[in-house]
Amino acid sequence: MFDYIIDTNIVMSMLISGKSHYKAILSVYNFHLSEYSLTELDEHKEVIFEKTRFNEQELKDFVYFVFKSISIIPNIALSKKSIQTANELCNNIDIDDVSFVALCCDMDIPLLTRDEILYSGLRKKVSKM
Repeated sequence: MFDYIIDTNIVMSMLISGKSHYKAILSVYNFHLSEYSLTELDEHKEVIFEKTRFNEQELKDFVYFVFKSISIIPNIALSKKSIQTANELCNNIDIDDVSFVALCCDMDIPLLTRDEILYSGLRKKVSKM
């Protein structure tokens, strides 16, 4: 199995689209998510409810399914070194993504994101290292 860190954008896409292929993907790959994502999801819950194809009960059922398949990693598990590295990498990009990048540093697995600014900014910084 392959492991990936996912960010809030990926989870929101799953929940909004509700596409059945996510069930297959979630059963094949191991996904890990920073606890910070739960705060972001709560902040954007109205957007999710407005854009989803599901009715309220269907969305609730899909949320349960998705979160049974994703490991939530608490910030307390992040090392000081990974947080420092992530702060340096996310500086001038998006400081809100520090926990996702720190998780990647600690677990040494890739980040999946739909955030083009984060992706491009990190690629530039990492290529200079």
